Amino acid sequence: MLAAGKALQFIDQILGQLGWLYAASGFAVGFIVGMTGVGGGSLMTPVLVLLFGFHPASAVGTDLLYASLTKSGGTLVHHIGGTVEWRVMRLLAMGSVPATIATLLVLGQHDLHAGGGMGKTISHVLGAALILTALSLLLRRTILRIGESVSAYFDHHRRRQAGATVVLGATLGVLVSISSVGAGALGVTVLLLLYPKLPTVRIVGTDIAHAVPLTLVAGVGYSMLGSVNWPVLFSLLIGSLPGIALGSVVAPRVPEVALRSILATLLAIVGLRLVLA
Repeated sequence: MLAAGKALQFIDQILGQLGWLYAASGFAVGFIVGMTGVGGGSLMTPVLVLLFGFHPASAVGTDLLYASLTKSGGTLVHHIGGTVEWRVMRLLAMGSVPATIATLLVLGQHDLHAGGGMGKTISHVLGAALILTALSLLLRRTILRIGESVSAYFDHHRRRQAGATVVLGATLGVLVSISSVGAGALGVTVLLLLYPKLPTVRIVGTDIAHAVPLTLVAGVGYSMLGSVNWPVLFSLLIGSLPGIALGSVVAPRVPEVALRSILATLLAIVGLRLVLA
């Protein structure tokens, strides 16, 4: 009991008053992610930008490392459960890692923290990515139903299926490197079209596993560009890890369709706010 009290006192000294607000935000986002499975980038980056006034580049960089650390745990769980399609994950990484590095090299040619310019571009791309994520949540069944012929085509043309997977990885690499959004809902939706015979749980596990190297490479790149707030990252993790665990426990008791609809509406509103800013 005494050791627990000392641990809490130590954490309180590190966090401070504002740090606890970040931890509370991390808990709230983690809880929602645990219930819905939607990537934290869709929620955490807008929270840092709109609620805490972070520069978009700092919010993206901090969130990328936050995502890589939290999804590492998820990858381990899926690996133990045998729900990661490692061949598909490698194909995605073949596209995403080089695309991420190339995007970071382009971003490195600009002052990410200068007023307007690149900061506004990041904000607008983030808003567009949020709107696309909202649409993929709301219209996933419709997209899959319309794309049945596409799914059948790729299921019978394995080389083109592999090529399309690499292209998907590259697209996600660019999008995630600029906005930190897209690896979750967008990646899963397209993977469901490309690999219709894979169980959904393996699609989700593969997407989470792929997000780890993608967000880690991008996050390290942003760190080298000076766009990661380490104290805030620590505070977010303190809140998000128990939040994700609790959300995962509560998830079976919550109507998924209603929850995803509310979340998609919220993401669309926030996305429009960023695009029109």
